[in-house]
Amino acid sequence: MRVPAFKLGTEEYGIDILRVQEIRSFEEPARMANMPAFIKGVINLRGVIVPIFDLRLKFNLAQVNYDSFTVVIVLNIGARVVGMVVDGVSDVITLTPEQLRPVPEFSSTIGSDYLLAIGSVQDRMLILLDIEKLMTGAGMGLVVQ
Repeated sequence: MRVPAFKLGTEEYGIDILRVQEIRSFEEPARMANMPAFIKGVINLRGVIVPIFDLRLKFNLAQVNYDSFTVVIVLNIGARVVGMVVDGVSDVITLTPEQLRPVPEFSSTIGSDYLLAIGSVQDRMLILLDIEKLMTGAGMGLVVQ
């Protein structure tokens, strides 16, 4: 499994690389009225209007200042293109089945339905997200299944 590793605060996460269209620097999106706080707005990406959401806000993590390391991971989920703001992308990692550990059962702000596994690479741990389930979940409202 190949995953781009990205940071939210001090934690590292990963998603299926096949969902990633591109990674681009953060630009302030156009704000839309009556949107949840985690939806930052929309950008025009080569003629496609792309909703941008901040995963840090969705996961109820501390607010962050956007800086030169802040990026948007543009995702293809179903027939929809969405952008996900993260604190930075470090690299693309190939994980073997032996490097994947089951997610422990616990109550979290993310919801265990969206967690695939914990990836262990040398001294790093990556929380692997099922980004499609997260995007099509009732709380997001960005992608319809």
